Amino acid sequence: MAQDELTIQKREDGVAILVMDVPGEPMNTLKEDFVDTFERVFTEVENDSDVKAVVLTSGKKGSFIAGANIDMLNAVETADDGYRMSKAGHTAMARIEGFSKPVVAAIHGVALGGGLEVALACHARIATDSSKTKLGLPESQLGLLPGAGGTQRLPRLIGVQPALDMMLTGKQVPAKKALKLGLVDDVVPESVLIDTAAAVALSRIGKAQAQARESFIEQLKDKEAITEFALAKNPVGRKILFDQARKQLHKQTRGNYPAQDLIIDVVKAGLEGGFDAGLDAEARGFGQLLTTREAENLMSIFIGTTALKKDTGVDDPSVRPRPIRKVGMLGAGLMGAGIAYVTTALAKTPVRLKDRDSDGVLAGLRYVRDIIDGRVKRKRLSPRAADQLMLQTTGTTTYDGFQDADVVIEAVFEDLGLKQQMVRDIEENGKDDVIFASNTSSLPITKIAEASKHPETVIGMHYFSPVHKMPLLEIIVTDQTADWVTATCVELGKQQGKHVIVVRDGVGFYTSRILSPMMNEAAHLVAEGVPIDKIDRAMLDWGFPVGPIKLTDEVGIDVGSKVGKIMVDAFGERMAAPDGMQKLMDDKRYGRKNGRGFYTYGDKKNKGVDESVYDVLGVTPDNKSISDEDIAWRCALQFVNEACRCFGEGIVRSARDGDIGAVFGLGFPPFRGGPFCFVDQVGAKEILGRLRELEKQLGPRFSPAPVLEEIARSGQSFHGEDATQPGRSQRSAGSPTAQATA
Repeated sequence: MAQDELTIQKREDGVAILVMDVPGEPMNTLKEDFVDTFERVFTEVENDSDVKAVVLTSGKKGSFIAGANIDMLNAVETADDGYRMSKAGHTAMARIEGFSKPVVAAIHGVALGGGLEVALACHARIATDSSKTKLGLPESQLGLLPGAGGTQRLPRLIGVQPALDMMLTGKQVPAKKALKLGLVDDVVPESVLIDTAAAVALSRIGKAQAQARESFIEQLKDKEAITEFALAKNPVGRKILFDQARKQLHKQTRGNYPAQDLIIDVVKAGLEGGFDAGLDAEARGFGQLLTTREAENLMSIFIGTTALKKDTGVDDPSVRPRPIRKVGMLGAGLMGAGIAYVTTALAKTPVRLKDRDSDGVLAGLRYVRDIIDGRVKRKRLSPRAADQLMLQTTGTTTYDGFQDADVVIEAVFEDLGLKQQMVRDIEENGKDDVIFASNTSSLPITKIAEASKHPETVIGMHYFSPVHKMPLLEIIVTDQTADWVTATCVELGKQQGKHVIVVRDGVGFYTSRILSPMMNEAAHLVAEGVPIDKIDRAMLDWGFPVGPIKLTDEVGIDVGSKVGKIMVDAFGERMAAPDGMQKLMDDKRYGRKNGRGFYTYGDKKNKGVDESVYDVLGVTPDNKSISDEDIAWRCALQFVNEACRCFGEGIVRSARDGDIGAVFGLGFPPFRGGPFCFVDQVGAKEILGRLRELEKQLGPRFSPAPVLEEIARSGQSFHGEDATQPGRSQRSAGSPTAQATA
């Protein structure tokens, strides 16, 4: 950070406006030299007798300070280096907090991580009422903890419980919620932000700049303050508070994320030992976490998703997406309606929603309205804005209104003939160059395109349910798909708020294909007599958000059976489920949808495993037959090995895309970085050896992917340049830039 990145603008009322504006970057980030820059500029302002007070703000549109520069964090090699980096941040924040003149942060847009820590060091904070304004300490999502005093200042400002909630989850709070928490002092329109901040700064001249503490009697008038006093300000209360926090934390993380545990420890150290002791614990924890594998993997995912935002999905840099002014949606079920919502609400593009009858259309519109009403209830949207948004989705039972759609997405039943008929109907009723996108999860796009007069305009757009919550979009291209079609759909996906990966056509594409072997292996374990809850627990402990047997119930046993047959036809017996699974279909066990599956549903008090399923399968559960670790390795290796096969066959464009697809689409443990990152870190030879051993024991379904054998033999890695698809370096597929932030 050069000195001209933090400039001084003096007002006639004696307020100096310090404007942070890092040249050439879309957002402000804190780089290595920010400590020296802050010291120089604040010293200049301090020595200027004409300056009475200071307002710190941003010159970036829609952004205050987005955090610490992630390249700077990645450069740290030892815990001691991380400790020194954190202590340097403490020095900069202490300079602001101890400044002799009032300093007020004027926040518009995101103030995250180190950006919020800068604001916390100021003597007051004023935020705009814009929806862009979000405040948070998301370091835990990168496997880190706040390293510039955030673990100590935030609890002292808003209370331990809400501070822990923000830091452990990494959640970003809007301005009005921040005001309610006491995180900011006022919320105002952007047009008066600087003037309001200046007035607040001037009003504090001559007053002690440290946060004034209310008397004990005043605190007792506030119910939340009483709770804070009872829990955080006495030894017994603190023990209860932190024990409960850790208990709730481990229900979610199962001990796989060391950053969250350390955050609790560091906050506790500050409460018990004082502010300085807390800062020292924070610096030590920050340095320790920076060198962990979990932080390395989580930062790798962050860097990858940042790079994806610049990726057009095609290798030709001259290809540009075409504008999309209207989207047609075929099928008003949960998927179709969900796609309609993200298209109107996020991509700001109107949608024409079609279903075969009026009841179907009304159900789809009701689903969209329910999502919108949920935002109104959470005060994320005004009733008037909700009504305006709802008007952007219109319904029909005919093709009226599809004539001017630039893209038509189908989400009808998984029937090839039906989808091919949709292609013909759209080409008859739509524009000559309309893009036809299928939301199929298993049928090859090439087969669907056979019905088209213009197969170059047919593409796959595979969304995940529920669409408005799941972050991944898998775009599938055929050998005939035009580059402009791919680029246009990638851009639409980005506008819909998705992480977009582009994969090559094939049965199951990438995500469905790599999930199937893991689900099958779980079924094989059940057939061997391994208890259902033991299998799911083992995979939860390994890091998946839901166990494979529970997921089978959620997806539908009937759906899994249908997809399984498609997979076996394409890939042979290694994709076959155990014979006993057909017995579930014969017993009409379809999963949650009909309340009959591996688990109990409905009004039954015990919502655990349905023990009668063992009788149907003809097995006796044996809890000692296999260890949790061996269960996890068997299931995870099937997932990882199939991902390697997809890489070797060119289904995925890069290891980066494969990791992001697995993490955001299928819940592969983020702290493990994705299947390819996992292989690189564990070692291809180790993975290969485990697969060979299981192949001897259990047969050819564990035969290693050829590319895995090659990488193990050559000593390369999936994330190295030599191990990417021909003509594509994984690094060049979207290497991180300095604007990636933590």
